[in-house]
Amino acid sequence: MNDLTHFNRYGRARMVDVTAKSDTVRTAIARGEVKMKPETLQAIKDGLVAKGNVLAVAQVAGIMAVKQTGILIPMCHHLLITSADLNFNLHDDCSTVEIQAVVRTTGKTGVEMEALTAVSTAGLTIYDMCKAIDKDMVVGNIRLIEKTGGKSGQYMRKGEKKWPEK
Repeated sequence: MNDLTHFNRYGRARMVDVTAKSDTVRTAIARGEVKMKPETLQAIKDGLVAKGNVLAVAQVAGIMAVKQTGILIPMCHHLLITSADLNFNLHDDCSTVEIQAVVRTTGKTGVEMEALTAVSTAGLTIYDMCKAIDKDMVVGNIRLIEKTGGKSGQYMRKGEKKWPEK
C-alpha cells in the first residue's frame, strides 16, 4: 500500500502533504464527449433548445466546476487556478459534442482533476439542457490528454488528434 499516496501507514485515506514541493507552472488538458441524436445536435447549433444557449451555459458550468473540484473530490487540494477555458467541437458525422478543458496554475500540485471535472460537468450540463428532447444522450470518453509541470514532468496521451485552433 506504500505506492498509493492517498493512504496513510494504517491504510486509511489522507490528503497528500505537498508542503515541501516546489511551485511550478502546471497545465492539464482533458476531453470528453456527449453523443446524441442528430436532431439534438441540430437544435443546439440552431439555438432552439428551450433552456437557452447550451454551449454557453456548459462553458460557464465547466469553469465553475474547476473552482469547486477540491470540494467535490475528497482528496484534492484547493488550488489557486490561474486559467480555465473550455471549447466545443460539434461533429455532424457522429452526432457528438466534443468538449475540451484547459486548466492552469502555478503551485505544488497538478490540475488534472480540475480539467477532468470541468469536462464532466460541461457534459452533464449539456445533457441537462437537452434531456427534454433526447434522453438517450451518452456522456463519456472523459480522459486526460496532456499534463505539464511538477516532478513527473510532461504526459501526453498517445493517439490523440490536435484540437483545432479557433
